Amino acid sequence: MLKFDVVVVGAGGAGMMAALSASEKNNLKVAVLSKIFPTRSHTGAAQGGINAAMGYRDSTDSPEKHFRDTVKGSDFLADQDAVEFFTSGMPDMISELDYYGVPFSRDEKGQVAQRPFGGASSPRTCYSADKTGHVILHALYEQCLKNHVQFLNEWFLLSLVVEDGKFEGLVAMDIRDGKIHPIQAKSVVIASGGFGRIYWSRTTNAINMTGDGTAACFEAGIPLKDPEFIQFHPTGLAQTGVLLSEACRGEGGYLINKDGERFMARYAPEKMELGPRDLVSRSIETEIKEGRGFGEGMTSYVLMDLRHLGEKKIMERLPQVRELALEFEGVDLIKEPVPIRPSCHYTMGGIHVSDYKTCSTPIEGIHAAGECCSVSIHGANRLGGNSVADVVFFGKYAGLGAKESAMRRSFGRTEKLEQEANAWKTKFKTIREKTTGVSMFSIRNRLAETMWNYVGIFRTESEMAQALATVDELIEEYKDAYAGDASVKYNMAFINYVEIGNILKLARAVAMGALNRRESRGSHSRGDYPTRNDEQFLKHTLIYKDGENYRLEYAPVTITNYQPEERKY
Repeated sequence: MLKFDVVVVGAGGAGMMAALSASEKNNLKVAVLSKIFPTRSHTGAAQGGINAAMGYRDSTDSPEKHFRDTVKGSDFLADQDAVEFFTSGMPDMISELDYYGVPFSRDEKGQVAQRPFGGASSPRTCYSADKTGHVILHALYEQCLKNHVQFLNEWFLLSLVVEDGKFEGLVAMDIRDGKIHPIQAKSVVIASGGFGRIYWSRTTNAINMTGDGTAACFEAGIPLKDPEFIQFHPTGLAQTGVLLSEACRGEGGYLINKDGERFMARYAPEKMELGPRDLVSRSIETEIKEGRGFGEGMTSYVLMDLRHLGEKKIMERLPQVRELALEFEGVDLIKEPVPIRPSCHYTMGGIHVSDYKTCSTPIEGIHAAGECCSVSIHGANRLGGNSVADVVFFGKYAGLGAKESAMRRSFGRTEKLEQEANAWKTKFKTIREKTTGVSMFSIRNRLAETMWNYVGIFRTESEMAQALATVDELIEEYKDAYAGDASVKYNMAFINYVEIGNILKLARAVAMGALNRRESRGSHSRGDYPTRNDEQFLKHTLIYKDGENYRLEYAPVTITNYQPEERKY
């Protein structure tokens, strides 16, 4: 049986930062388990930058202003003690990344360059052209190799094993040979990313973003916090949903309707295109619904115009954005505007983290960091540039927390681990031998259509009730799902089968949380309850899974410095 002190699930920015901090200055055996090669992780798709109040471009900027902007951006649902801890520590984190070899873009003084981003009162987004996540990912991977972290590449998490309320290990499949392994560990960091693929094709998320670690924690008894808060990025390419970075608007891009208007003047007269993402996404959808967009149906759109920036600036600061627009939309944004429409981008909610300084969860030995969890620093809406900041900052503290857990705990018993692994081996055999049933891809496609139409940017009671009923039907159909691949090695159909089961569980929690939150706050916008209701809903949603039943509770939001007020931009 494989045995490690610390296992990290996920090899993105959060996972590799966790592995790096867990492996520093000790003899602990640390492994990173990832279903794809580490540098292919979704952090690599983060283009625009990473927020830290360095004060290089605006000497009046400060961690306190970053704190204030983040709380306001969250529509006051963020836990303010966690936000203050985060914003005060980010300047040092930039210095740490610089030390690790991240090649940040520089200003004329040689300092880390910063650009403006939505919802920020100062230009505090540090960047490396428009490939920030990519370069951070590679730098962290090199540091992990230097620290002798073991990588289990193309391994897939199946379940976590908990006994008497304590983590004992996990079960995973080596995709390459189809073998299922129990893995004993003293602690684990879940850093498996978000679950935007509940909307399948209408998302900026990579195909592997199916919430595997989030679903495993949910099954193990850890509640999901605020799952109803889904961020829709304003500028996904109209045909594919592929992300065009907020850096486009940060550098001065315009949003234009079919009448040639910069329509954000109607919705955010001061910030214009640099309003927070929830506001800009709703504004675009409103323009389209009221007939001021282009095209019809699922691919109707508005335009983003960057031509006035000029070829030199675009090629220097937005080269990857231009490449994406050319490849996926056939548009050269140096010469013409590009069609865009909101696309599911980020899950603010996720695994409930109960202690932000160690990123621990209610189950001893299980820690979490990054988009898979809720600390909560993003609340009801995340600011652009705070995601990459979140993954590296809390990835570090999750790794330190897991290291402390591993040094404190001893290995447990193996009986339950072996039983769980045997149960998965039986399931793998059963699914491989099944030759008829419901197409798992038809289940996936119906789920995506249901979630986009009824639990999307605009929501109502009747539509979300319909969504919940449909998801319940799909969960029943999934019990008879057919994968259609009898092979053992590289059986990606079985991986897809498990992933679809995961997104079904999570989609049900999203719909349930949204249906019961009878207000509009941040990314959660209801036509039947159009205003924020602090009296009844200034609180976190917690959804528990008890067998096949879901249970909903609420928990208070931590307020320290800033009382809720109306958000204006």
